[in-house]
Amino acid sequence: MIRLGVIGYGNRMRWVLDTIDRVGPGASVTALVDPQAEALRPAYPDPLRSTAVFEHVDQMLDEADLDGVLIGTRCSLHTPLAIKVLERNLPLFLEKPVATTWEQLAALAAAAERSRSPVVVSFPLRVSAICEAARALVDAGVIGTIEHVQAVNNVPFYGSIYYHGWMRDEHETGGLWLQKATHDFDYLNSLVRQRPTRICAMESKTVFRGEMPTGLRCAECERLDACPESPGNLSYFQELTPPVDPNAWLCSYAVDTGNHDSASAIIQYASGLHAVYSQNFYTRGGAAARGATLIGYRGTIKFDWYQDELTVHHHLSGKTERHRFDVGDGCDHHGGDEELARDFLGVISGRGQGRAPLQAAILSAQMCLLARESCHTHSFQDVHPLTEVSPHLVASA
Repeated sequence: MIRLGVIGYGNRMRWVLDTIDRVGPGASVTALVDPQAEALRPAYPDPLRSTAVFEHVDQMLDEADLDGVLIGTRCSLHTPLAIKVLERNLPLFLEKPVATTWEQLAALAAAAERSRSPVVVSFPLRVSAICEAARALVDAGVIGTIEHVQAVNNVPFYGSIYYHGWMRDEHETGGLWLQKATHDFDYLNSLVRQRPTRICAMESKTVFRGEMPTGLRCAECERLDACPESPGNLSYFQELTPPVDPNAWLCSYAVDTGNHDSASAIIQYASGLHAVYSQNFYTRGGAAARGATLIGYRGTIKFDWYQDELTVHHHLSGKTERHRFDVGDGCDHHGGDEELARDFLGVISGRGQGRAPLQAAILSAQMCLLARESCHTHSFQDVHPLTEVSPHLVASA
């Protein structure tokens, strides 16, 4: 049996653990640190039946006999807790973002250099079937070298994540560059296979803003029935399962909402090619899009995870190929979570280092922090090695 220690047993981590159990039965949570641990036991009796609960992370890491550790806490704790695991050289599954400030990123990079821990970061897009197929086509030279990239993330509504709930707190999450774009920057880097050299970015907040009072909850609002963002009205766009209690949602038009609602970046790579990327958070239903167009002299590859489709246009012959992907029912992140689960079980067993390594995640987080800095300063930002990052950037975090 593979003995797993878990730090933070929230919704995301429960999904990851269910996926691990599905792709490789024989792993079990034997140690847990979570402030709500005892309250969670009755709700999840089977997975937590034989789990030892520890009050402190150091206590669990020092006393429990573990084969691997998974971290699924809130974002601001990912770095300090990851460093504790890295110091023990244990296999680690780490949720993104791997850091939310320059200080955290520098500390994590230093800890990674000293550690022998194999790490799998929760970046499922890069290991999804559609991205793996695109990578194979690029590596085979089907479109020639990549000369230009256009990427988009039109996020459909799927819950109270970014404007109604705790993730509107940018001090906790680092903001939507680190929450969303970190995935996209990572898979783009994995396809381009070059180091980014410069980045500039711009963000807007034109929809989810307003003059409603700080801390206002939907249940307290006189506009509840008419507001398009109320739980009742949003249920027409997407079934909210379980149904949302209006007492639980904060107003997305309040002065304290936080988070941009659209943003764009331009990334230059070592060869001179550049990628353009945009994300927005007010698309709905069939308007959702997430994917990229990779353009070379010989051809173009275009893929979209929401359509489960990849298209190859051969410029010199005029031929077009369309590929459909069926990841199956019950798969999340377009099948990428299953691949990450297999990778984590693999690194625990000593089979390779996994396909979503910590160094790639550190680079993605660095790019997100630079994009955020570019928005604030209206400037281009060079992507230096972390050892050469300007002190004023670290101080501004």
